[in-house]
Amino acid sequence: MKNKSFQYSVAIFWLCLITVLLVIPGSKFPKENWLDKLWFDKWVHIGLFAMLVFLWCQASNKKKVFYIIATIAVVYGIGMEFVQQYFVSNRGFELMDIVADAAGSVVGLVYSMMRYRKK
Repeated sequence: MKNKSFQYSVAIFWLCLITVLLVIPGSKFPKENWLDKLWFDKWVHIGLFAMLVFLWCQASNKKKVFYIIATIAVVYGIGMEFVQQYFVSNRGFELMDIVADAAGSVVGLVYSMMRYRKK
C-alpha cells in the first residue's frame, strides 16, 4: 500500500508542478525566436501531459480508468488555457496548446496501455 500512496504522491506533485508552470506570467519566459521555429513550447506541452497521464495511470493501475484519466487531462489542459487567458498576465488562449496537451495525453494513454499489457 505504501508504494501506491507514493505513486499517487508523485502524480499529485506532477499535477501541481504543471499548474505552476502554466500560470507563470509570459514576461518570465525568454524571448528566443529560434525556439519558436522548433515549436519548443508545444513539445514541452506534449511531454508534460504525456507524463501527467502516465503517472496517474500508473498510480491507478486499472486499465478501465485510463481513458477517463486521459480525458480529464485534456479537459484540464483546456481549462488552463482559459485560466491563462483571463488570469495570467502576458499569457493567452492558444488552440495549438490544447492540441499539444491532447497529443501528450494520447501519448501517455498509449504508453500506459502498452505497459499494462506487458504485466
